[in-house]
Amino acid sequence: MLRVEGLKIAQGDFALSADFAVERGRRLAVIGPSGAGKSTLLNALGGYIDIASGRIEVDGRDVTDARPDKRGIAMLFQDGNLFPHLTLAQNVGLGIRPALRLNEAETAQVRDALGRVGLAEFADRKPGDVSGGQQSRAALARVLVQAKPLLLLDEPFAALGPALRVEMLDLTSQVARDAGATVLMITHAPEDAERADDLIFVEAGAVAPPAPVGAVLADPPPALRAYLGR
Repeated sequence: MLRVEGLKIAQGDFALSADFAVERGRRLAVIGPSGAGKSTLLNALGGYIDIASGRIEVDGRDVTDARPDKRGIAMLFQDGNLFPHLTLAQNVGLGIRPALRLNEAETAQVRDALGRVGLAEFADRKPGDVSGGQQSRAALARVLVQAKPLLLLDEPFAALGPALRVEMLDLTSQVARDAGATVLMITHAPEDAERADDLIFVEAGAVAPPAPVGAVLADPPPALRAYLGR
């Protein structure tokens, strides 16, 4: 479970507050206008920015002051963060050991993760030698080998075409279900949000508690209705 209690973030003139809980295994879409605080929220959960006050728990463990790699959280950013001079297998291996000194079992983990995202035959290729969709798959594989209970996705597939984006969203949901992981995914597309279990609406630094996607989109509150253009 993810539990966020009394979270407050202050960045210059911008402030964000959040108070919510998410059961393990749920898939959540985080939606809202640009500049509302969606990425700020995920970066705070991941430990990449400081918070002013509050508490963050992952599976009952207080990770408020923990380093990003000690939180039980894996984050997939918009650009995938692949290193162009490394092969796809090496990029995935970074998720296990940054020094890339992998033992036999860890090397097998990398092969398995690449196989799960359909890249078994591309392990020795570099990012510049594969398509954008294959790069996204490699970035997802690097998240998989970390085997974290909580996955944070900051619009990692936004640059992909509609069909490939849907394919990647479905693949992410499948691997998360297989691992029993919770997923929080930022999106600007209502059709992507509809593929999630729950929805978190962020507007002007206010984070609404999660609610079932179908119910929220069927009768959105005024701020969400305005954002959706209804």
